[in-house]
Formats: sequence, C-alpha cells, structure tokens
Amino acid sequence: MDSALTDQNIFQLYCNSLTSYQRLKTLEVKIGDVAMGANHPIRVQSMTTTDTLDTKATVEQSIRMIVAGCEFVRITAPSINEARNLQNIKDELRKRGYKTPLIADIHFTPNAAETAARIVEKVRVNPGNYADKKKFDTIEYTDVTYAEELERIRERFIPLVKICKEYGTAMRIGTNHGSLSDRIMSRYGDTPLGMVESALEFLRICMDEGYYSIVLSMKASNPQVMVQAYRLLIAKMRAEFMDLNNMQNTLPALFPLHLGVTEAGEAEDGRIKSASGIGTLLEDGIGDTIRVSLTEDPELEIPVAQKLVSRYNNRTSHQTIKPINHHKLPYSPFSYSKRLTKAVLNVGGNHVPVVIADFSGKQNISPASLFPVGYNYSQSLDKWHISDQACDFIYVGNQHISFALPGTLGVIYNNKMWLQHSDDERTYPLFNVNELNDALKCTAAIKFIELNTEDFFKQQLQVDKLSDAVLVLKTSNDHAMPDLRNVFVDMMQQKNTLPVIIKRDYAKADLETFRLHCSTDAGALLLDGMGDGVWLCSELVSPADINQTAFGILQAARTRISKTEYISCPSCGRTLFDLQETTAKIRARTHHLKGIKIGIMGCIVNGPGEMADADYGYVGSGAGKITLYKGKEVVRRNIDAALAVDALIELIRDNGDWIEPAVITPSV
Repeated sequence: MDSALTDQNIFQLYCNSLTSYQRLKTLEVKIGDVAMGANHPIRVQSMTTTDTLDTKATVEQSIRMIVAGCEFVRITAPSINEARNLQNIKDELRKRGYKTPLIADIHFTPNAAETAARIVEKVRVNPGNYADKKKFDTIEYTDVTYAEELERIRERFIPLVKICKEYGTAMRIGTNHGSLSDRIMSRYGDTPLGMVESALEFLRICMDEGYYSIVLSMKASNPQVMVQAYRLLIAKMRAEFMDLNNMQNTLPALFPLHLGVTEAGEAEDGRIKSASGIGTLLEDGIGDTIRVSLTEDPELEIPVAQKLVSRYNNRTSHQTIKPINHHKLPYSPFSYSKRLTKAVLNVGGNHVPVVIADFSGKQNISPASLFPVGYNYSQSLDKWHISDQACDFIYVGNQHISFALPGTLGVIYNNKMWLQHSDDERTYPLFNVNELNDALKCTAAIKFIELNTEDFFKQQLQVDKLSDAVLVLKTSNDHAMPDLRNVFVDMMQQKNTLPVIIKRDYAKADLETFRLHCSTDAGALLLDGMGDGVWLCSELVSPADINQTAFGILQAARTRISKTEYISCPSCGRTLFDLQETTAKIRARTHHLKGIKIGIMGCIVNGPGEMADADYGYVGSGAGKITLYKGKEVVRRNIDAALAVDALIELIRDNGDWIEPAVITPSV
C-alpha cells in the first residue's frame, strides 16, 4: 500500500462516520430519467440472462425485472451485433410503456461500447479487458513503458468518452477482482489496490476530457477483498480529487458507487455472501446502487436487494453511539488482521470462531434435538456422527441435559442452573450484568459474560478484572453493527484481549430477512477481524437454518471453512449453458468436499480470472462445450456438456482432493 494510505488520519475517510449513520455524499449522475448518487435513494438493479439477439425474450425478461422493482436493466453486448440490437429492445420496451434505463455491459469490444453508447442510457466497461489484456503474463515495466501503455489505452478509450459526452450517456467503470489486466497485476499484484488503480486510470482519462457522468464499482467474489477495495477507492478518491470542487464549483469529490459481490452463487450462500459484502458497506453509508448477483432468475434478485436496502430507510434516527477517535483507530480498514485475543479453552486465540446454538426455549432436549445443529446419534451403534457444521456449544438456559453428549460439544447454563451441574463434564456458566461479582469468583474453565454495549461501558472496570472469560456482546441499537464495532475498537485500544462472541437476536424475522440481516451485522465485524464466535437467535427460523447461516457467515468472511464453496456467476446473455441446472448438478455431487472452491462460469469473460482463487473451474467455451481448469490452468478443453460434470469429478479425483460422501442414518 502506498505511503499516502498508511497515515492513521485518513482511516475514517472511507465513510463520513464510524458511529453515526450518514450516506456518503457523492456526485449526482443521471441515467436516463433516473438520478442516482447525491441524496437520491439507493437504486437496485439486475441483468438479463437471455440472448441479446433474441429481442422478444430479452424484452419479456426485462419487463419481469422491472415489475419486480428493478430500476436499471443491464444487458450484455459482447459484440457489435448485440449492441445494435439494443435499439430494437429499447424501442419495444418504450412501445410497451416501460421507460426504465438500460445499461449495456461491455467487456472486450470497444466498437460494441461505442455503438451501445449511442442507444442506451449507460454503458459499463471493465478496465481489465477494455483495450487491455489478461493472459496471466508477468511483465516488467519501467515508468516509461508503463506510461506508454497508459497512452495506448487513452487513445482507445477516449472515443467512447466523447460519444458518452455527446449523447448524455452515463458510464460505469467496473473493476472485477478476477479480471485485472496483466499490466495492473504486474505492477500492483492481485490486490485491492490493483483494483482501485485499474479504475482510477480510466477515471483520470474521463476527467481530463471533462466527463463526469461516472459510476464506479469494485466487485469480487471474496467479500473481504470487495469491502477493502471499495473503502480504498473512496480514500484514494478523497486524497486525489479533493480539488474537484474547485474545478466544477458544484461537484463533490466522490463519484457514486455501484455495489456487488460478483459470482456470489445461489440460495443461502449467494444471499449470505452478498449481504456480508454489500451490507458491510451500506452500514457505513456507502453505496448508491446495488446488484445482488445470484445464480437464479434475475427478477428473483430484486426482492433480495430491496430487503438489503430498505433497512437503511430510517437508520439516521438511531440511538447515539459513543464516537470513535478515527485518528487512533487500532486496525486497518484496508487489510485483514484478526483482533488479538487470549485463548480460553477453544474460544479466542488462534482458534476458528465458534458457533453457539440456542436451545433455551426448547423443552425435553434429546439426542435427536441435536441433529439440526450437526450432531447425529445412532442408537443402535451408540455412536455420534459429527458433521463439519456441528456447533461448538449449546445454550440451554435453565433446561437440563440428561444424556451423554458428544465429546466436542459444550453446554452453557445460566449461572444458577450451572451451580447445580458444575460437576458435569464440559458445562459452563453464563453470567448477566448483575452477576459480575459472582463471575469474578467463579473457577469454571470458561465463564461466559453476557452484556449489552451500554452495560459494557458502564461496567468496564469490572470487565477488565475478568480472566478465563468470554464476553457475549449484544446490542439493542438500531445501528447495531457500528454499536458492536465500537466496543471492539475500545477493547483494542485498551488492550483488552477477552474473546468476544457476537450475539444477535432477530425474534420476528422470516428466514430471508434473518439471513440478510445477520450476515450484514456479524459478517461486517468478522470481515474486519472482530469476533471469536457467533450466537444467532430467531423465534421463526429453524435451528437447522440458524446453524447453517452461522457457518455460512463464517465461511463468507473466510474465518472458518466448513463446506464446499461455489463461485458461480449469475448468468447473462453470454452464458453458454444452463447455469442454475448445472450448478445444482455440481453441488449435488461435490457438496461434501469441505474447503474446496469450485468456479462455475457461463463464459470465458467470467472464466479463469473471474474465478479468482477457485481450486477447480467449469467454464463454458462454446455451444454445448465445457473447458475445465485446475486453478487458472486449462486441463481439458471442449468437453461435451453431457459429460463435463463427470469429467470435473474425475479431475478432482486425479488431484487427490476427492473423498467419498458419508452415509448418515437419521437420528433415532
């Protein structure tokens, strides 16, 4: 990272405040008749998956998206023919009374972009492959040769800028982590800084031409990389473009931001990854438009995006949070470092974050009760099977466990109940704020101390005296994540190394809302290295779904890997096979391969680069043809699609990563 960004004084400059919710002030950009940025609502958008040359199908799908609430419709234009057909699509939509702005998605073809810019309201270009290239070559540049490359790009890019100015067309400069060019990779590496510089190079050209109708994005399939890149982009814009006000009088220094976690996947994984990345930024007032990239029909993305955005409609009225002195921020928002904590048995220190399942409201707890949280008991064999997503503790409150537990599971009782069972193996007490004096005297191997954020600051002297304790931290503040973050920052500043469990209760939330909100609240903290475990609660969500969500959040934050990860693109008009069907087939065969990352990409644009850190890749390379990758290397080309899933399994076997799935008999 360059020296300008190592000064503590700029750490908070990626948002207006770390404790008071405020939208980040950005330039207004009009996309057709719909304005974004500035004080406008956060817009939601999606992308068609039809063949752009199929006018009828594209129009019909666009209408379904618009009816669902899509405010911008993005359509791929991989060649000049598709770009020209955007006129037919636009004319038919307007004929039917739909005036929603259209966005052309461009990758390798400047002539398609120049054609589209004369037709639609906005074009999206990817600086990694627009007048640049990616062949995974490492190139040695001097300052002179690098400047020559920038001049070449400027000459190729300026015609599009001039067309956009002439036609009033907006532009998104959209960097993707997986498609950074060889030039950027050679100078900056595969880093958030490389992503930022890739976009800024193109932005500087636009500014030199007096063109400001720009939206920026920093997408990655890894939420951690995505969050760091957006924050760094804001800090760099503030550092570099603070004189933009003087140039244009009324323009702020920051361009609006489009948020997204690319190739997030399907179902719960796609929602958890998207909320962890997008939600983290929304919490700090960052983002002017979002797209939730799911391997599902595009109209199904819109309600998910709307749920993420609607949470911030009335956020400014939240309870006051003690301000953070950003000049002494004890962590970097631009790189990951886990908060230093002491190990208390298996919590904190170098241990992975733990998961606590709440059974306090359940009557008659039996061995079968533990099946939804990863423990399956066979009565005939008198044996437990423990899954990779088995919780680490169960909280039973004042209930009593009367059967022998598996050896990896701990039980947490309320303190007074624990006193009656303190001799039982692997049982631990939970103290509340009124029992801190008792906690100080307790000799249990682990003491769980449940405090809300307000009580933490009131009882800080008592908390500082605790040892062999784990803090269970909760909040009632509407601005929940920053309120919890405030305690972590204070503990770091005070060098308090007690492990902390993040506890959140979404009592009346439905499953979708539960997943999105807790993935934001807990995921945002975990992405910054804060949190030694999660404890999630809901009256309306099943124990199995709560447990799966908890492990999903830890996996999205890359803090605990418990299952196969699928980096699956959301499909578009470039896609060469049925992504939803194929992803389901691959998942059915490989879901037990813990820690393996499989990229499933519809075309070469979302191919080896977009898969980023995937272990194996399944990429459309032609009609009915698939190319398989090991990492970023091609292993087999042009396999018939009917045989490709079997070929992928064989590739995994050949590389020693295959294990046979276990057969689990349901609990008796």
